[in-house]
Amino acid sequence: MTVSASVPFNRRQSVGEIAAALPGATAVFRRFGLDFCCKGDVPLEDSARLRGVALGEVEQALSMLDTRAAATAPRETAALIAHILARYHEVHRRELPELVALARRVEAVHAKYSEVPHGLADLLERLQRELESHMRKEELILFPAMARTEATDGGLEAPISCMRHEHDDHGANLHELEALTNGFTLPAGACRTWRALYAGGAKLVADVMEHIHLENNLLFPRFAPPPRIQTARRRFG
Repeated sequence: MTVSASVPFNRRQSVGEIAAALPGATAVFRRFGLDFCCKGDVPLEDSARLRGVALGEVEQALSMLDTRAAATAPRETAALIAHILARYHEVHRRELPELVALARRVEAVHAKYSEVPHGLADLLERLQRELESHMRKEELILFPAMARTEATDGGLEAPISCMRHEHDDHGANLHELEALTNGFTLPAGACRTWRALYAGGAKLVADVMEHIHLENNLLFPRFAPPPRIQTARRRFG
C-alpha cells in the first residue's frame, strides 16, 4: 500500500535534495532516467525537461511513495561513512574484476556478432582503475579528515570539490557504459555469460549512482557548501 509523501517537495527543488530527503525517490529517478547524483543540483522541473519526460508523471510517482519505509542509509556521519565503505567500496572491489572477466569472454567468444559490446572490458577496467583511485583518496585522506572535523568547521571544501569532479567523470563512464550496451539490452539467444554480464553491469550502474548520491547529496554538504555556491578548486589529487 502506498501513501502520499509526508516529506514535502516541489518542482523547483533540486533532484539531489529530494533524493536525500524522500525515501524511495532515487528509484523513481532511476525509472525516469533523471540524474540525481552527478547532476543532483538541477531542479526537478529542469531535470525532467532535459530528459524529455513528463514532470507530472514524476511528481505523481514521488507523491505515491510509502514514506513509512525507513531509508536504507544511516544519517549519523560516522555510520554513513561506514555504510558507504561496506556497501559500495567493498562491493565495487569485489564485483568489478568479475565483470571485466565476463566482458573479455563475451567479446572473445561472440566477436563475429554485430551486437557484441566491443570495448566493454576496457571501459570496465578504466572505471575500475578510476574508482579504486577515488576510493583510496576517500579512505586514506577525506574520510579520516571528516572524522576529525566538526561539520561546521569548514576546511574540506577543496578535497570535496575534487571528489565531486571525479564523480562527474564516473557519471560520464556510466553513460558510456549504457550507450555501449544499448541500456544492457540483450540480443536474442544471448548466452548465460552475456546475461550475467549485463545483469551485473546494470547493478553496477545502479550501485555507483547510489554511491555518488549518498556522498554528493547527503555526506559532502555537511562539510562544504553545495557546488552551485562553491568555488570549484581542483586539487587534492
